[in-house]
Amino acid sequence: MADQEEGEVRWDGLRSRDPTARDSALETIKQVVLKRCEATVAILPREKASSPPLGPAEEGFSPLPNTPPGGLNQVLARLLMLSKRCPFRDVREKSEAILKSVQEFGIRIPRPLGQGPSRFIPEMEILQMSAEDPQMHALFAESFTTLGHLDNITLVMVFHPQYLESFLKTQHYLLQMDGPLPLHYRHYIVIMAAARHQCSYLVNLHVNYFLHVGGDPKWLNGLENAPQKLQNLGELNKILAHRPWLITKEHIEHLLKSEEHSWSLAELIHAVVLLTHYHSLASFTFGCGINPEIHCDGGHTFRPPSDTDCCICDITNGNHGAYERQDPVANATTTEPLYEVETLMEKMKQLKECRGEIKASQEEKATRFEKEKRESMLVGCSEDEESAPSRDVSRHFEDTSYGYKDFSRHGMHVPTFHIQDYSWEDHGYSLVNRLYPDVGQLIDEKFQIAYNLTYNTMAMHKDVDTSMLRRAIWNYIHCMFGIRYDDYDYGEINQLLEHSFKIYIKTVVCAPERTTSRMYDSFWRQFKHSEKVHVNLLLIEARMQAELLYALRAITRYMT
Repeated sequence: MADQEEGEVRWDGLRSRDPTARDSALETIKQVVLKRCEATVAILPREKASSPPLGPAEEGFSPLPNTPPGGLNQVLARLLMLSKRCPFRDVREKSEAILKSVQEFGIRIPRPLGQGPSRFIPEMEILQMSAEDPQMHALFAESFTTLGHLDNITLVMVFHPQYLESFLKTQHYLLQMDGPLPLHYRHYIVIMAAARHQCSYLVNLHVNYFLHVGGDPKWLNGLENAPQKLQNLGELNKILAHRPWLITKEHIEHLLKSEEHSWSLAELIHAVVLLTHYHSLASFTFGCGINPEIHCDGGHTFRPPSDTDCCICDITNGNHGAYERQDPVANATTTEPLYEVETLMEKMKQLKECRGEIKASQEEKATRFEKEKRESMLVGCSEDEESAPSRDVSRHFEDTSYGYKDFSRHGMHVPTFHIQDYSWEDHGYSLVNRLYPDVGQLIDEKFQIAYNLTYNTMAMHKDVDTSMLRRAIWNYIHCMFGIRYDDYDYGEINQLLEHSFKIYIKTVVCAPERTTSRMYDSFWRQFKHSEKVHVNLLLIEARMQAELLYALRAITRYMT
């Protein structure tokens, strides 16, 4: 219920599954908002009288520019988000009605920026998928009642419901269920992880969550303002995000033996899982071009639209024909020759036939791994200037110049990580489950779903076995991290992954903040957006597992 004593707006009632409770909460929110509007209208004429004349495009009331947190601007932005993104129709319709009532006071209301959840994927495809799959509404309702909103990552993962369900379950457990770390520590660690890749989308989201659970706003002024215990985690965060092969048991020992600032083993496992999960989620955010949330910075504007602006409202109103015609991906798909898919399928067929005829020796496999590892270093991450704009988030971490480096640069040699010596299945899983019960199981399920997920299709072709291609993508990512599967022939990777695809993979995994729409469009041009999202699921889970393997191996070495 909304607390009207100080005009504070409470949103928790909207998360109820009971329509009567939601209706009551909305009515209370409406009353609080209208009272604020009356107060704003009383002030605005005086503000306007003392201000320079406005241009024609700026005429009309607008909310006060310096409203405090929870002020009218933020409330209207949240109502806008609810009117577009809430899975409950009653909340959508009544939020829109409240905004119209606000407009009748002469107060300008916000409108969304951007065209849906992703810069890369036409919104109509996402909306259509959501509408066609009944399982989605249940998932969306579950997510909304848990978080209070539907985030854009969830909306883009809608293409793969089985994975999304596992992802949401795992993330909910890590952030909200009983665990070694207090809630505000969890969100601060997420902010630290996302900031390593300048992912303002995740930073902004979790700054809000951090404050909501009672986190100290001073910590947000920079890592040096956080407790020493969290500051000590900065080094592990840095190495895990960019060069996980450098993690040693000495890093672990430093965290576990810092006197009054020491971490327990259970706390450290929780922190490592959060760091690896959100480093990888930053990869997904950039890899799929996730737009800012409607109610967050960059997701809405109070400026009136110009003639050239594209507004998400037009799509929900049905006036979306223009966007469909202008979609460059759709045009590329219809005009490009269809040889790309057939060529890839033919290579898969030939490799299967060769497997039965000629088997590479262990020496040949080792040589091919080293060759692929060397070649992966020659695949440069994109240096494109078109990267998504991001707010400065560097205050949330130290050593801003520290980034990804190929591990054999300048003659430095890092031993190959043999998966047979330390694997997730045989070693990492049990360690996580022992120190942070049930989380190993949740992560393992997520890995398995991402790795095995298939619809037996490739672009327009059906009944296709894609296991060889999925394994090549997964093993290529692990190869970039120095991880080798002794039973795999790395010669297959060059056959199946074209150069533009390798550039996309390496950028999304190693320097995701440099990912551009041009890179996204340039690989697998005949494939559907759902298949490119599927690729991103493989990328983020393979990356998370690679980081976890190095961290957990170091923890195991410390313990033994």
